[in-house]
Amino acid sequence: MPTINLEGVIPSVAEKIHPFIEEILHGHSSNIHSYHLIGSAVIPDYNENLSDINSVVVLHSMDLKFITFLAPLGKKYGKKRIAAPLVMTQEYIRNSRDAFPIEFLDFKLIHKTVYGEDIFKDIEIARPHLRLQCEREIKTKLIGLRQGYISSLGKKKLLSTVLVGSIVGSLALFRAIISLLGKKPPIARSEALRTYEAVTGIDADIFKRLLLLKSGELKLSEGELLALFERYYHALDATGNIIDELRV
Repeated sequence: MPTINLEGVIPSVAEKIHPFIEEILHGHSSNIHSYHLIGSAVIPDYNENLSDINSVVVLHSMDLKFITFLAPLGKKYGKKRIAAPLVMTQEYIRNSRDAFPIEFLDFKLIHKTVYGEDIFKDIEIARPHLRLQCEREIKTKLIGLRQGYISSLGKKKLLSTVLVGSIVGSLALFRAIISLLGKKPPIARSEALRTYEAVTGIDADIFKRLLLLKSGELKLSEGELLALFERYYHALDATGNIIDELRV
């Protein structure tokens, strides 16, 4: 039976996740194909005080009893910032790359297989599917910003919530756009934003400021927040135009 391999994982992450994986494997290992750490927990941007530890469990076959087993573990491990793992099967992964190409590209780029076979390293993402989802994500964000701005009624706290909600998950989107524009997407946040700016010509400072706002490191007046909103909207709109013009 494969063993848990946390070599190269950030020590604080390894210390927290090891007992969680052990508990999952106990009594369920026969149906577990693999276990993968994903996201910030396996890259230099990990912040022990802010970052969740995200993961994917790949099963041989979907088992609702396993889901029932997982449910109460949230209370036990949530305080350690261990998020509920995504649960998939090999068949689901094969059949869902066209529906979620941005997410699967990010899994391919940023993961650490700590148990079982690495199912993500050679996964193929079709460029037309990736372009279509990028277009959909940008247009959805633009709609959300417009509606959020109206709903905020100019109130600073509400507008800040709209902006923070919009930037969530954007690094995966930016990496996908970098890939579509013919460059290898960097993993670290700062390098990804730098490359995104280089390939699109769009000033990435606006995204850096939004990420600082999300983490609580940036405090803005109402006027500054409105200016940030306007810059962000125009940056996303410009990105959407680039995606619309792509031929894949």
